[in-house]
Amino acid sequence: MMKKIFNKLFDLGPPRFIVVSFLFVLCIGVLLLNLPFSTKADLPFMDSVFLATASLTVTGLTTVDLSQTLTPFGFIIVALLVQIGGIGIMSITALVFIIMGRKIGLQHRMVLQQTLNVNTVGGVIRLAKYIVIFALSVEGIAFILLCFRFIPEYGFAEGIFSGFFHAITGFNNAGLSTWSDNLTRYVSDPYVCLIMTTLVIIGGLGFTVVLDLYHHRKKFRFSLHTKLMIWGTLIVNGVATIIIFLMEKSNMATLGGLSIFDQWMASYFHAIVSRTAGFNTVPIEQMNASTLMVIMVLMFIGAGSGSVGGGIKLTTAIVILAAVIAYLRGKDKVVLFRRTISNRNILKALATTTLSGVSIVLMIIILSLTESGVRLMAIVFDSVAIFTTAGFSIGMIMNLSLMGKLLVCFLMFFGKIGPLTFVFMFSKKSDAKIRYPEEDILIS
Repeated sequence: MMKKIFNKLFDLGPPRFIVVSFLFVLCIGVLLLNLPFSTKADLPFMDSVFLATASLTVTGLTTVDLSQTLTPFGFIIVALLVQIGGIGIMSITALVFIIMGRKIGLQHRMVLQQTLNVNTVGGVIRLAKYIVIFALSVEGIAFILLCFRFIPEYGFAEGIFSGFFHAITGFNNAGLSTWSDNLTRYVSDPYVCLIMTTLVIIGGLGFTVVLDLYHHRKKFRFSLHTKLMIWGTLIVNGVATIIIFLMEKSNMATLGGLSIFDQWMASYFHAIVSRTAGFNTVPIEQMNASTLMVIMVLMFIGAGSGSVGGGIKLTTAIVILAAVIAYLRGKDKVVLFRRTISNRNILKALATTTLSGVSIVLMIIILSLTESGVRLMAIVFDSVAIFTTAGFSIGMIMNLSLMGKLLVCFLMFFGKIGPLTFVFMFSKKSDAKIRYPEEDILIS
């Protein structure tokens, strides 16, 4: 019976299967969060749907104070949803099949290929196995390191639990915390800040990059994707750290009252987490408008392709920028690290960026109508954070109307699966091989 159901689901095709499996896990998460022993305070049904969606999409937003609402069991449910959403439903399913000795068919491999955002079906099962093992290993190391700090502060039980929860939400770039003030209490603690930012960076690089770094660590013959991710990450994070420091060092509500070392540490922390994670050690809503604009750009760029993070992806932004530079220099090819980028990749990057930008603009317009009492800056900033699954908010999320919550849930879902996957659900591949003559049009 179950085999027939799975076969019918696989027949839907990779994009539809991803959506259906996501909705299935979401429903289970909502049901578990509504159990009496999941909460210690009232959790309205719509808020449980919102929390489950934010957890599964690793967005990290919430309309309630988790520390005052969830029991330890409820936090475990959230952590499991974050883990499933970060590693991927299909990766976990593949590992279960391997453990059970079940054969994994071509359709399952094709869904995995779509989920992991790799170019070929070959090796996806091995990649999925490595992903799960690698993620659990990194989280395990981070858990132990965090326990060295949390157990002396909060006692054995709470210290263990806090280390467990933050190791998972950190690696999966979810931005959720067991504390109401997120990580602001650790703004002057480089130990915790460096562990959390390292988790975010590793999770945001992308699993294919990590494996490439490991397999070719001796000869340094990395793929073009890996080179772009490493150099892009270093440059974006470095520049963002300097900009945030310069813009916020005199703001007494954020960095102004800190020592020079803590100012740089907080600047670095927010440069890292702004691209996808959503943790904070200073009040984001108190930052200058110019800094918030920079953070919006970082959120829109996002993490790496095939990673746990969101956004249009760093390599997408690099390809778009490289295409613009190539055009301005009169070149007809986009070349990076002595490799020519295919027109198909350029078109994909352009489509992803355009669909993402249009989606955010449409959501800003709609939320401006449904949330009329919220200032425009908060709507714009939060809309970018929602779509890119970055998890930041400067005031809109906690005051959403019912319609607003529904719209935000859809946008989190849409941002997580990706606009191209969503469009491919309703499109049919054309087999037409007709080529039409070219003709120039006027473009200013």
